[in-house]
Amino acid sequence: MQEKKGYVSFVLHAHLPFIHHPESDDYLEESWLYEAISETYLPLLTNFQKLVEEGVNFRITMSMTPPLLSMLDNKLLQRKYIKYLKQLIELSKKEIKRTAHDERLNQLSHYYFERYSNDFHLFKEVYHCNLIEAFKHFQDIGVLEIITCGATHGYFPILYVNEKTVKAQIAVGVQTYERYFGRKPRGIWLPECGYVPEADKYLKEFGIEYIITESHGILYANPTPIYGTFAPIVSPEGVVAFGRDMESSRQVWSSINGYPGDYNYREFYRDIGYEADYDYIKPYIAHNGVRVHTGIKYYRITGDSDFKDYYNPQWAMDSAEKQAGHFLDSRTSQINHLSQCMETPPIILCPYDAELYGHWWYEGPYWLYILFKKIYYDDCNFELTTPSEYIDKYPNIQVSSPCRSSWGANRL
Repeated sequence: MQEKKGYVSFVLHAHLPFIHHPESDDYLEESWLYEAISETYLPLLTNFQKLVEEGVNFRITMSMTPPLLSMLDNKLLQRKYIKYLKQLIELSKKEIKRTAHDERLNQLSHYYFERYSNDFHLFKEVYHCNLIEAFKHFQDIGVLEIITCGATHGYFPILYVNEKTVKAQIAVGVQTYERYFGRKPRGIWLPECGYVPEADKYLKEFGIEYIITESHGILYANPTPIYGTFAPIVSPEGVVAFGRDMESSRQVWSSINGYPGDYNYREFYRDIGYEADYDYIKPYIAHNGVRVHTGIKYYRITGDSDFKDYYNPQWAMDSAEKQAGHFLDSRTSQINHLSQCMETPPIILCPYDAELYGHWWYEGPYWLYILFKKIYYDDCNFELTTPSEYIDKYPNIQVSSPCRSSWGANRL
């Protein structure tokens, strides 16, 4: 077994703006939540459970924002999501009949029927509509660390002109977390990774030990960090800061050569909500008749042209497995190089929007599942960790003042 020379830490930021319209049974923006549940949150939970059942020791961190937690806990939204699934199951059944003349399309119709039927079973029968408790279970058994965020996802670099607003954002974020998870959060995903030093005293006041910030928040810190983004720094106020690793982010995020652009992956923008006969699809789109995404998508990215071939789930899984191997090899090489010039083992922080995994990149949750299995079983030189585990193990951290920062500034 190869000696572990470093660590990789995945941090997924689960957030949606608060949308709730009890006055309507069919409000377009509420579908953002339903799509995220089916395409991101349920697949992540499913793959976490598979890893646990298979005896794979893994670690992952997720922020769950107060707006998202409030929506997931809302009984009316839970009932609306069940109604949403029932409509998709009904539509999938109709699609099985409509596509009977085309074997490849018909197989995909069956695929969606089974997918949404399984979502219904998981949400209602397995999780009893309580996804917060489902995520809490994985935190309680030690494979998932859940961290908090600002109360309304307010952007600190703007809000700090009235510091009481920043204090309130942190206070409510911590209180909401404690309400749902029965403990204090150790970390916080700063909204849009917007760091301002004026927030440090409030982070400390409410027990926050570490923050997630952008790469330049670390790289331009004062004094310059010895190890760049490959080790955390601690501010004079005592708040530990972890910065995004640019190389690993580029492999996933890049619109030019990132993994989600693989031609075998599902094409997000081709949906029967826009393409099926209008009278046929009308009961399943917006109540005012506007065409919208249904979630039933039959095509793969295929290439840069307008021509799109049918989606093949097995081809997509093959691509995900190949790219998981590439990501593992890249981190192995990166850590081999870094470990030669660092006194403490490097940590590669990989922060992403959670909804990238499944919603935008349909195969993303499967990619994570395969990657975590490879890391566990393959003879690689690193292991998965959480920021909390890392600072517990390596508490000797360079003191440096993070630079004011913001998510996405010249990111790639």
